[in-house]
Amino acid sequence: MYSEHSATDLSLASSQRTIVARTAGRQHGPITRLVSPSDLGELLKPFVFLDHFDNSAATNMRFAMHPHSGIATTTVLLEGEVEYEDTTGASGILPVGGVEWMNAGSGVWHDGRATGDGRGRGYQLWVALPPGLELGVPHSQYLSASEVPRIGPASVVLGSYGNVESPIAAPPGINYLLVRLAAGTQWQYIPPPGHNVAWLSVQRGALNIGDERVANELVVFEESEERLVITADGDSEFVLGSAVAHAHELVLGYYSVHTTAQALRAGEDRIMEIGAELRRIGRIK
Repeated sequence: MYSEHSATDLSLASSQRTIVARTAGRQHGPITRLVSPSDLGELLKPFVFLDHFDNSAATNMRFAMHPHSGIATTTVLLEGEVEYEDTTGASGILPVGGVEWMNAGSGVWHDGRATGDGRGRGYQLWVALPPGLELGVPHSQYLSASEVPRIGPASVVLGSYGNVESPIAAPPGINYLLVRLAAGTQWQYIPPPGHNVAWLSVQRGALNIGDERVANELVVFEESEERLVITADGDSEFVLGSAVAHAHELVLGYYSVHTTAQALRAGEDRIMEIGAELRRIGRIK
């Protein structure tokens, strides 16, 4: 399911997807928002949010306690360490190379802050949950770098690729990979059947995809099940997502995404209940 080739091997250059949209995102301090439900999220659902965070200035980045419902967040930590806590009862330190999976379901609150020297870099992805899971029991998983399976240059964060499957209990039909390529290396991604949604984001290095050069941006590919053929223009690191399209509307709250207005009300009611308890015990104001 995966292969690497020299940059001079042109046999893979045909029958691949073309780029139909690209964005450098919007920067807010150390965070660059690349996807949100009001823009590319509608095109890429179930992928509805993607942030790249880079606190290289060591300003003690912190994500204060905040709620979610109807979605699952995946944090891939590329540099630094993050202390985490959530209302499922989980807490600890996410190490460099680690992955946090937070299925918010019917409602959860969580927070995180950079530890050590305060530096942190990585991605946080939100995935819209299907109707059978959007009001389910919240749960979280935390993986160390050694627990994230690899196939060639790709770490399989969510889903499965080739003979490798992530231990994270994500909904079926979603793949999310972290890929590192040496300069001049060509790599192809052959999506599983039905994965007609695909995108990638490169914030380190640059890539050549067909006749297009991609650097410091996110690109969206045409809807199809064709392969992606990627050549690294310098040592490069990127995340790539593919999925079966989410066949439901995105009904939005401030911290929530659901498939119906009724489900959104239920999720937001549960968030308020948890928030009231957190205020009672002095955890939030």
